[in-house]
Parts: sequence; C-alpha cells; structure tokens
Amino acid sequence: MQYRPLGNSGLMVSSLTLGTVPFGGSHGFEKAASVDVKGARRLLDIAFDAGVNLVDTADLYSHGQAEEITAKALGDKRQDIILATKGRSPLGDDPNASGASRYHLIRAVEASLKRLGTDHIDLYQIHNWDGVTPVEETLEALHHLVTSGKVRYWGTSNYTGWQMMKTLGKAELHGLTKPISQQIYYTPESREAEYELMPLALDQNLGSLIWGPLGEGFLTGKVRRGQPTPPDTRQGNGWPEPYVHDMERAYDIIETLIAIGEAHDCSPARVCLAWLKDRPGVTSLIVGARSEAHLHDNLAAAELTLSEPERRQLEQLTRPAPLYPYWHRVVAGMDRLDPAEKPFLDGYAETIKHRSDDRAADV
Repeated sequence: MQYRPLGNSGLMVSSLTLGTVPFGGSHGFEKAASVDVKGARRLLDIAFDAGVNLVDTADLYSHGQAEEITAKALGDKRQDIILATKGRSPLGDDPNASGASRYHLIRAVEASLKRLGTDHIDLYQIHNWDGVTPVEETLEALHHLVTSGKVRYWGTSNYTGWQMMKTLGKAELHGLTKPISQQIYYTPESREAEYELMPLALDQNLGSLIWGPLGEGFLTGKVRRGQPTPPDTRQGNGWPEPYVHDMERAYDIIETLIAIGEAHDCSPARVCLAWLKDRPGVTSLIVGARSEAHLHDNLAAAELTLSEPERRQLEQLTRPAPLYPYWHRVVAGMDRLDPAEKPFLDGYAETIKHRSDDRAADV
C-alpha cells in the first residue's frame, strides 16, 4: 500500500480508502447498503490489514446510520485511523437542515461527532456546493470548527473548478483555514474531472479523493453488451448512478477492462482501480464493498501494475473530447503550457492530430 500526502498538509493517507455507503440501508440507500455492524467490523479489519488508514463516511448515508455502524465497528481502533465524514445534504424538511450555513454546519458536525462516538473528525468535507450561503460564512464556520479542535482538516466534495477556486481565494483573502482536499467522481468512463478539477488539484496542491472509482459497480464486468445485468447488483436494481453519456463507448471500455484483466488473471474491477490510482493528481480511491470477496479484490489493486501498453490503451480509449478552450490551445500552437494542464493537453493534442490526419486523407 502506498501512502500519499493529502494536499497541502502533513497528513499521509493510503492510496485506497474504505467507503461506507454499503453500511446500513435506509432512507433511500436500501439498494446500495445492507452491511450491519458485524459485517462492517469484518470489512474494516480486512482493509486495515491491507494497509488502509482512511475511512470515509457521511451524515447522508442512510441518514446517519452509516456513521453509527462505523463507530460501533471501529471500537477502540478509532484512534488508529483517519476518520472522514461529510455534511451539508438535506436531512429533513426543515429548510435549515441543509446547506453550508454556520447554523447547519456546526449542528451537523456535533451530530456526526455523537453518532461517530468521537471527540473530533479528522477530515470534514462539505458534501456539495451551497449556492445560497455566502462562502465567507461557510469558511468562518469551518475555521471555528478547526480552531475548536472538533475538526482537524476540512475539504470539499462535488465542487466545480470555479467554486473551489472561489473557496480557496476567499479563505486566503480573509486568513481562514483552507480546504486541503476535494472528493470527486472520476472513472475511466467518466474523465470530465480532467478538464478543470484535476489540473486545479495539481496547481493548488489539493488532495483528490475519488468516489465511485468503479462507476458505482458499472465497471466491474457485471454490465455487458447484450447481456442482462444481475438484479442483485447496484446496476441491476435501479440505483440511479452513474449518468452515462454514451453506452456504446462504455461497453467498449468495459470489454477492454475485461480483456486486460484476463491477461493478468484478475477482475476488470482490479484493472480499473490499478489504472486510476496512478493518474495525475489522484491521492486515494474510495472503495466500498458489501462482501469480503469484493473488498479483497479491490484492495489487491494496490499491488497490480499495468504495462505501459496497457495503460496507454486505456488512456487512448477513454480519453475525453478536447473541448474549448483546450483544443484552441493545441491547434493554435500555444507555448508556455501550464504544468498542471500539460498531462491532459498532451492527450488532446494526439487526438486532434489523428483527426486532422484522417480529414486530410479524405480530401
């Protein structure tokens, strides 16, 4: 297991994180969660034995039940690991039981502390952008929580690039505690994070924790072209995520993951995680499993090294389209490329060249 700095901090986290969405199973999470305290304790032990040192949960997951199960399953191991949770999501009909206001965040942290049975949260994350609360109010609340000792570090989740930069800029302007991480969705099938969020992470030295790296089970090999999806899987029982732009392209990606997995005598899920964990800017992949077998398989990705041809094959197949202004920088031959963007612009340049060559051949 590798350990990497979490953004601009001295905190070292494992390249794989244990997620707790599967813990509990209520308030809309019935299709994704079914693990009780006994099962959670076993999954945590397996993860810790493999070197995982970060556990991620949220007040939204089964509306607090996942946090409660996590606390009971951790027991006296709480102080041996890094514990992360999230708040901001609507947890009731009260209009103030949501958002990133000072009122809601402080109440949410205190409620999470109680459910988690701890006196502090190592990493507290704002689960989504609040477009109503002034960002200064959110920052002041989080600064208070950090200076009070209830929170050690804080981060964001599901922010856009401009929202993250606004947050960082306002924190610096007012001398308030900055976020050290972002939790975002990023998979071989869905690489939109490479347009803004991953260059931002590299430029601003932000940690990037990747949720749903297997596409909520979509990239495990259970979903195949022309085959029914097993009903006992998240993708077969009507779970709404992920949104897939192009199913035919997605099927091609899945078949390639399967083929590479066969070459390594391992699952396509393990190949997916092995490729993603070493992408530029990635700090840790959050894996969640309902069975011990699936968790063992996911954790084995830490030891899997793909060959350079295999990595390149997946990169080329899954490369996102060069949108504006990225294609313009390439076709205009711009110099002085930003080091944070260059790992991604190089791919766009190759795509544009191939398409230009094809167009010239058709003339």
